[in-house]
Amino acid sequence: MIVVARRISSSIRFHLPLRGLHHPGLVQSAARIGFLCSSAARGYTSRQALQVLPYILPSPEHTHIKLLLVFFGANDASLPKAQNNQHVPLDEYQDNLAKIISHPQVVAHAPKIVLVAPPPINEYMQWNSDQSKGLKSLSRKAAITKTYADAVVRLAQSAGVPVINLWEAFMAKAGWKLDTWKHGDALPGCMDAEPNDALADLMYDVIGLHLNPAGYDILFDELMKVIGRDWPDFLPQHLPNVLPLWNDPEGWESWRSKIQERQS
Repeated sequence: MIVVARRISSSIRFHLPLRGLHHPGLVQSAARIGFLCSSAARGYTSRQALQVLPYILPSPEHTHIKLLLVFFGANDASLPKAQNNQHVPLDEYQDNLAKIISHPQVVAHAPKIVLVAPPPINEYMQWNSDQSKGLKSLSRKAAITKTYADAVVRLAQSAGVPVINLWEAFMAKAGWKLDTWKHGDALPGCMDAEPNDALADLMYDVIGLHLNPAGYDILFDELMKVIGRDWPDFLPQHLPNVLPLWNDPEGWESWRSKIQERQS
């Protein structure tokens, strides 16, 4: 992202160039509000993101970040003894997110910030992936991921920051209802429960972690709900185009004039 929005996230984001960033809604919105850029690396945790944060955010003198999505948790929630060595303790995870959104280089931009809770895990698909990698035990569990998603919601409430509860939104599609669920009950996606086709349909691959287009539809819709509720002036239809449309001669003429003014 160059002008409007920067997303800091884990490998779920890494699948955006072919899937999420080509989401029709994001493409249309980006054309109107500016450029969307993602900063992450495959497998990153909140701990690693905090370490590289000073090197991936531009200074306000170079560009202004208006909207910042912080999306971590799926890797942090790996089990402590998992062979992928990605586990970050829950307390540290929540503290890392707090440090990211209050980091001086973030504050310097005064962006609109949205926290994104990690989506649920499909243990059936995750176990198939783990076995294919030679792992001898499950690396992630549905119930553990829920505790990390809950931590994001708590942090958002205490920090006064909007949150997209992606975990809850996905689970609603899977038929899960908070008012009938009791602590200790098997969750959709858990191997103690029957396979949930609705949840599997939101995952792109056999890992049971990365989102497919249907999953990104939910993420986009939830993001638009947040923007519409908290910053309606930021909705794409309320913003002028940063770049002229291909078939807008007057827009091109105005854009050229602005460029000439800057260069003079």
